[in-house]
Amino acid sequence: MFEKLLELHKNSYVPISNFPVSAVVVTKDGKEYSGVNVEDASTRAGTCAERAAIFSAIADGVQIGDFKELNVMVSSGKIGTPCFVCRQMISELFEEDAKIRCFSTSGEGAEYTVKELCPYPFGEDDLQ
Repeated sequence: MFEKLLELHKNSYVPISNFPVSAVVVTKDGKEYSGVNVEDASTRAGTCAERAAIFSAIADGVQIGDFKELNVMVSSGKIGTPCFVCRQMISELFEEDAKIRCFSTSGEGAEYTVKELCPYPFGEDDLQ
């Protein structure tokens, strides 16, 4: 997965931050959906790589409970984790024990569960 993420990194559109991020969602049936971060001058209209990959899966018919794992690579010597906007999406669509694998471009990696990254999720019950 590391090499796939590194190659995908080249597709990020990051003229402002110059901070590429790539992501690959894997479903329980083994399908993979890729995403990269895309930014623009307003910095608000872009999207994160994680959500781009998730949106691609949803557009292809993937449902809640079908997600197995999310793999993310940030353009840094450090391991990065999904931002809190992405964590909200992850907590709503992935099961608590789904794996989130985070990599740096230097080859370091860490693995978390959704429950570890999102210990206090905001969900439908909070809207009642």
